[in-house]
Amino acid sequence: QLQLVESGGGLVQPGGSLRLSCAASGSTLDYYAIGWFRQAPGKEREGVSCIGRSGWTSNFDSVKGRFTISRDSAKNTVYLQMNSLKPEDTAIYFCAAKWTVQPMCGMRPAYYESWGQGTQVTVSS
Repeated sequence: QLQLVESGGGLVQPGGSLRLSCAASGSTLDYYAIGWFRQAPGKEREGVSCIGRSGWTSNFDSVKGRFTISRDSAKNTVYLQMNSLKPEDTAIYFCAAKWTVQPMCGMRPAYYESWGQGTQVTVSS
């Protein structure tokens, strides 16, 4: 079974950058669609970005042009590079995976099967 562990969160000033990692074990991520999600206090979990088996990616409107998802197959790890961070980006960030033969990915939490425990991102001066 696939296990996911997020890391790389922390405290950063507005306009700063962070790189989140989602390390997988138990299976190769090449057979999965991977999504990044976030949940802020008092809000529902929302999709941030995802990458399909083909490398096709999708981004939530609020992060377009600022966040980039990527995959390193050799390390069996997916990354989320976050630039130009804003206070409203503050949330717990989760990665999730779904085994699939399709090349694209989905942005709904219910689509995904395996979840990490999350890493806290706080954007504040």
